[in-house]
Amino acid sequence: MDMNGSQRIEASREAVYAGLNDVDVLRQCIPGCESIEKTSDTEMTAKVTLKIGPVKASFSGKVTLSDLDPPNGYTISGEGSGGMAGFAKGGAKVTLEADGDATILHYTVTADIGGKLAQLGSRLIDGTAKKLAGDFFSKFGEIVGGGAPAPEPEPTEGEKKGWLGKLMG
Repeated sequence: MDMNGSQRIEASREAVYAGLNDVDVLRQCIPGCESIEKTSDTEMTAKVTLKIGPVKASFSGKVTLSDLDPPNGYTISGEGSGGMAGFAKGGAKVTLEADGDATILHYTVTADIGGKLAQLGSRLIDGTAKKLAGDFFSKFGEIVGGGAPAPEPEPTEGEKKGWLGKLMG
């Protein structure tokens, strides 16, 4: 799965770059993050629990930063094991563009999953991934930019049907 997007953050490139490297900021922004620890200047370990459709999984894994170009961006990659649920691995190329006193954060994400999670279907996985990315960047913009959170992403057709089913049932 590939996904890309951008978000305007009301902070300098230096502040945004610093936030992307701050484990306390990342802990608050990563959906389901239970722990994240910096093990070196370019490596972290993390534990995240997520519910994807009917499957709830806890992932433990390693995150590596590369192509460091402060304050312009970097590449972040990681992989984690969710036990019986499967595995997830992927990365994101993040670039920061100055826009007056603000910063435009551009991202290109690639992800691969395996195991039981892969059997859930690409529409559910893609919808969940887009929601998680939206949640992360919304919270990140709120914390680093100190402003109001970004608007919520539009629900997918499957999510809309899920709400309707709950209302009707």
